[in-house]
Amino acid sequence: QVQLVESGGGLVQVGDSLRLSCVASGGTFSNYVVGWFRQAPGKEREFVARITWRGGSTHFADSVKGRFSISRDNAKNTVYLQMNSLKPEDTAVYYCAADRTALTPSSGAYDYWGQGTQVTVSS
Repeated sequence: QVQLVESGGGLVQVGDSLRLSCVASGGTFSNYVVGWFRQAPGKEREFVARITWRGGSTHFADSVKGRFSISRDNAKNTVYLQMNSLKPEDTAVYYCAADRTALTPSSGAYDYWGQGTQVTVSS
């Protein structure tokens, strides 16, 4: 059983940057693919980014390509989502999720979820 805790959200201005962190406990972190998802009010949860077990491969939603990056430090059981050039449409609750095998943008494929962290981008 893996427990995930996100942090780093907040209120920022258009064009600012934020770095979200997802810290895992309860499992061998390098055994898990980690994804970031977000959910805005009134909208469905959507895929943002994904990183494979040792960070060898990453994948991004088209809406964040070129602005967001994802990385992981398995020694610290942590995955980071660096968000640059933030836009109002990036406003959402951001969730990290983990799974041993998920290589898909589908949220249903991930077994473990954090509680989320709010990101608000003000214009």
